[in-house]
Formats: sequence, C-alpha cells, structure tokens
Amino acid sequence: MKEQKSFKTWHLVLIIVLVVISIGYKIYGSFWTKATLKIANQQLYVLVADTPNHRMKGWSDKKDMGKYDGMLFVFPSSDRYGMVMRDMNFPLDIIWLYNNTIVDIAPNLPPEMGVPEEKLVVYKPRAEATLVLEVPAGFMERTGIKIGDTLEIVDKN
Repeated sequence: MKEQKSFKTWHLVLIIVLVVISIGYKIYGSFWTKATLKIANQQLYVLVADTPNHRMKGWSDKKDMGKYDGMLFVFPSSDRYGMVMRDMNFPLDIIWLYNNTIVDIAPNLPPEMGVPEEKLVVYKPRAEATLVLEVPAGFMERTGIKIGDTLEIVDKN
C-alpha cells in the first residue's frame, strides 16, 4: 500500500513541476526585449521580436504601437525574409536591413485584418536581410530614409 501512495505522490509532484515550468515559460515568453535605435537622425524606441513566437505575432491584433515607435525583427541568419500584415489594424513601412544597412523598403503597406493565412500578401525584399524594422506608414517619406542608410542599435534591454 505504501508503494502505491509513493508512486501517486511522485506523479503528482511531476505534474506540478511540469505545470509550473509551463506557466513560467509562458510568462517569460510574453516579455519582449526593447531597444533604442537610431536611423535617419531619428531615435526610435522599439520592441524586439527575437524569438520565433514574437516574430510570428508581431503587431497582430494590436490597435496601435502604443508607446513604441516600431518593432525590430532579429533573424538568426540572412535570408529574403517575407513579411505579412497578418491581423493588422494599421498600415506600416517595412525596412529590411543586412548588417544594419538598409537593403530594401516597402512603404505604406495596408493591414490585412481577418485575411486567411494562405491569402496574405507576402512582402519579400530584393536582397537578403538579417533584420527587419516595422515602423508606422509614412515614416520613410517623413524621414527621407533610403537604401544604403544605416541603423544603429543604441541600447538593448
């Protein structure tokens, strides 16, 4: 009888540990890294999407950017990363960078709220990139940024 109770207790402890780890991982995953960037003599305070979950989520389902000036997507290697406006509520300018140098820009992209995944427009750069910066639509026009300009990461926390 004692062996059966010990066995059940061990299972219960394991389940509790797994639940606590799972909840901790979920809470940790909800925290976003923030950074201060400088581009075109503008200082931007941005969210950093540096995990697969954050890169997939992006600005989806947000009403606006809140207190942030944009979002910086950080990828583990260079590629022609396609971006979509999945469940977006506001338009964006998308800027692709390779080693902190702008390699392509897609201005004034319209939101695609409620569009099925397979019908989303995929915006791809003309060159490989390691970073993608999403900023409010019109940013490119207001600041005059262009391909070849550079981005500086001032602070990351």
